[in-house]
Amino acid sequence: MYEAVRGIDFDVEAGEIFAFLGPNGAGKTTTTEILEGFRMRTGGDVTVLGTDPARAGPDWRARIGVVLQTNAPERLLNVRECLTMYAGYYPRPLQVDRVLDLVGLPDKASSRCDQLSGGQQRRLDVALALIGDPELIFLDEPTTGFDPSARHMAWDVVRGLRDLGKTVFLTTHFMDEAENLADRIVILAAGRIVAEGTPQTIGGRQTDASVITFTMPAGLTPGGLPPLTVPVNVEHNGRVEIVAPEPMPVLYALSSWAMDRGLPITDIAVQRPSLEDIYLRLTRELT
Repeated sequence: MYEAVRGIDFDVEAGEIFAFLGPNGAGKTTTTEILEGFRMRTGGDVTVLGTDPARAGPDWRARIGVVLQTNAPERLLNVRECLTMYAGYYPRPLQVDRVLDLVGLPDKASSRCDQLSGGQQRRLDVALALIGDPELIFLDEPTTGFDPSARHMAWDVVRGLRDLGKTVFLTTHFMDEAENLADRIVILAAGRIVAEGTPQTIGGRQTDASVITFTMPAGLTPGGLPPLTVPVNVEHNGRVEIVAPEPMPVLYALSSWAMDRGLPITDIAVQRPSLEDIYLRLTRELT
């Protein structure tokens, strides 16, 4: 029998943005649908807001909000009418005007749903998930297809949910999105968890060596560089790359050397492995 997920175990803390990452086919959708109560599991224990989603009733359903990858709100209603209709499905909904303000759509209240831009449609999706005043919100690929400006505005909306005390369960393929929004991250590959932690520490990121790069000043050869305790790689175009577990001593030696000789090093940069580097390293062999 095929196993979509294999005994995974994780907790989501109240009031945090939790990012659930993984390549296509990793088991993210299966896991998320089980948590949302839309898919029956074949084994294991699941508790969401103190209840097993497989046996949850309407009261539990009113405590969660779901933003799917693609939604189809009532296209012929205007935004206010749509939110008012959805508010009627919940026992204690938020005020429509407040929700419009929270998602940045007050000036679109009288616009028809099918006349909104892609970014505005996504904001409406979030508004519909928020109108019932849920404790937990599932966001599935919330910024797919957005331009950079719209993505950053959507991020502000998600951060606003956390500020309201909501718990956010976020799935995304954008590593910068996870890094900017998430308090904690779980990476799933081939049906099992391969890493868990904060954006700064996941996969041992905080202990990985830094990479120092700069362009060799004109007229110098590799032999003219100061003596260093770490390997130095100089490419044929004069680009220097230094991998250093502790970058500060290397930077001090380079800056002292350059200043003593009046050499310009205007493009020096220090980078640690990005979240995307960590993600690819952890998932490549399992996909």
